[in-house]
Amino acid sequence: MAQFQQQSGQNSEKNRDPYMPFNFTVEINGLTVGGFSEVMGLSGRLELEDYVEGGMNHRVHRFPKHMDYPNLVLIRGLSDRDDLWKWYQDVTRGKIRLQNATIILKDSQQSDVMAWRVSRAYPVAWEGPPLNASTGTEVAFERMELVHRGIYEQKVQKQ
Repeated sequence: MAQFQQQSGQNSEKNRDPYMPFNFTVEINGLTVGGFSEVMGLSGRLELEDYVEGGMNHRVHRFPKHMDYPNLVLIRGLSDRDDLWKWYQDVTRGKIRLQNATIILKDSQQSDVMAWRVSRAYPVAWEGPPLNASTGTEVAFERMELVHRGIYEQKVQKQ
């Protein structure tokens, strides 16, 4: 076992644990916009077009068409910070401001380890919390969906 550890470099490098998905921040135009409990939609998919060539019964040609990105969904506890609400209200009035967002993953020491930049986003849906007096101790959450023009990995400065 010791021989394997030396060969794999475990003695010379610190142990690298996987990053925990609950340790992240969200920035919009460089400003941290509150503590989010969940971010969904960090994905992209290349759409394909199938082409069936006459006389070629053993295969279908598949050609790339375009990238498709789902809406980015941000969920956070409702607070008195209203910058996202104002941005959403502007959109409902026809004033669409495209903004870049960054989702930053942190390690257990709160150092930035990975980041994704979401390009030219704006809100397209907002959902407030269900109001129910019988729940008593639950946090009120709001949910906002952003449409955007792509997700890109962003380099993080290592400390």
